[in-house]
Order: sequence, then structure tokens, then C-alpha cells
Amino acid sequence: MNEKRQDYISWDEYFMAVAKLAGLRSKDPNSQVGSCIVSQDNKILSIGYNGFPNGCSDDEFPWKREDDDPLKTKYVYVTHSELNAILNYRGGSLEGTKLYVSLFPCNECAKAIIQAGIKTIIYDSDKYDGTPSIIASKMMLQAAGVEFRKYKSSNRTIEIKV
Repeated sequence: MNEKRQDYISWDEYFMAVAKLAGLRSKDPNSQVGSCIVSQDNKILSIGYNGFPNGCSDDEFPWKREDDDPLKTKYVYVTHSELNAILNYRGGSLEGTKLYVSLFPCNECAKAIIQAGIKTIIYDSDKYDGTPSIIASKMMLQAAGVEFRKYKSSNRTIEIKV
């Protein structure tokens, strides 16, 4: 028998699985978002997940979503997965790359994506669609010529023992 396997995963399945796996590193009790930046020839360049910046203890900074004092919520401290993936890259330019991300990027991440030269976004969830942040994000991405498309799930389950 000299035939290749037929049930191997696609590039989209592979890179979205890597993004989702990266998101599992997040210590955020509510949102585990992961990102994977990929070259034009399908090489993984960088990975990120949402969390606090280096040196900011995830035991000391807050994980709360709501408080009368914004400084007691996570939102002013957390770095999103997309920005972490961009900042984690040490190889030079990200011009023309693709970003796989488990949640559609906010307006702040859209700015970084555009400035980094990323040209395509493949996202899984768009649960904040219609909010001002996502409306602004999509407006900027379209204006800058960054393509984005929803990941088409195969609904395949991939199990990995670790």
C-alpha cells in the first residue's frame, strides 16, 4: 500500500486548533482567546493568548469583569491574544501574513494588526458583532484592505493526550 492518509486535518483546522490551544494558556476565568500568526507558506511565526503583561502577576492583578472602579477590573490590564502574538514575534516583518484567532479582534487589536502588515484574519467566534468596538474594527480593517473571514468548522473533534 503506497497511498497517503485521507483524513488529515486542513491548514485552517491546524492553525485554528493551535490558536485555540494557545488560548487554553490564559488564566482569565471568563475568556480564553488564542492567536496564531502564519506566513504565506504556512509556517507558524508566532502565538499569543490573552493575559497580563510580563512582570504583572496574575495573582495580584484583578480578573473581575465589573466594578465601580475600573482599576479593579481586568480590562485596563489584559493584553489581548492578537497583540501578544504580534509582540511575541522576533523575526522581523509580519507583512502579508495570516492571523488565526478564536475571537474577532477588537478595535485596538485591529490597529496593531493593520500596522503590523497582517493581511488576512481567520476568526472563529464573532460574539461581540454589532458592538462599537467590532464595528470600528471592521471599518478599519476594510479601509486598510485586511481581509477577514469566519472559520468554517469541520466539527471534527481532535483529542490530544498530554
